[in-house]
Amino acid sequence: MENVKDKVVVITGASSGIGEAIALKSAEAGAKVVLAARRTDKLEQLSSRIKSETGQESLVVKTDVTNKGDVEQLVEKAKAEFGAVDVLINNAGVMQLSFMKNDKVDEWERMVDVNIKGVLFGIHAALPSMLEQGGGQVINVSSVAGHEVFPSSAVYSATKYAVRALSMGMEKELSKAGVRVTNISPGAVESELTEHITDEDVLGMFKDREMKKLKAEDIANAVVYAIGQPSTVNVNEVVVRPMQS
Repeated sequence: MENVKDKVVVITGASSGIGEAIALKSAEAGAKVVLAARRTDKLEQLSSRIKSETGQESLVVKTDVTNKGDVEQLVEKAKAEFGAVDVLINNAGVMQLSFMKNDKVDEWERMVDVNIKGVLFGIHAALPSMLEQGGGQVINVSSVAGHEVFPSSAVYSATKYAVRALSMGMEKELSKAGVRVTNISPGAVESELTEHITDEDVLGMFKDREMKKLKAEDIANAVVYAIGQPSTVNVNEVVVRPMQS
């Protein structure tokens, strides 16, 4: 992973789960990481852990990805501290599964704001600098739910299909400009995502269902693999599912 060393990697949703694991794996590979989320206490703890475990410096930036100004500030602070943004990882997301009949319209709106607009704001903030410097990489974290839909996932899947469509379009537009685009689609992962679910019908449906889950580190490994490829190689899509044996 020598191609990861010294790259400036900005990670949204870095306070827990997949984002936290990506930050640690990137730092282990020698990257300079910028940690973005709303919970700065968690980010400070992660920053300290990165320093003690890897010796790498990191930058903490309080960021709400639904606020365009916050995301613009995130990129500007990363550039001021480290000189560039080489990799943007649009990882922040919420998964509020619900049945359409239960009309969780506020949760639908929240998912659109975080999962779609948050990704767009990240692209808006980081892409101009990447084009100016002649290269970079945008990694969007979608989901297996961006490939298939199941009962209660209609709106969540719609947001993740949107992320995947953005990734596909960006790859076609930006390849000649030297900007790599990677779409990562995790299956079920041990994380805080399920804690956002409020629909009692969904909670009941999953209550007695055993489900094999990936660890956050499994997704982080896929992300660092994509970053670590030579600049002439673009890993466009990675789908990571747990084995069901």
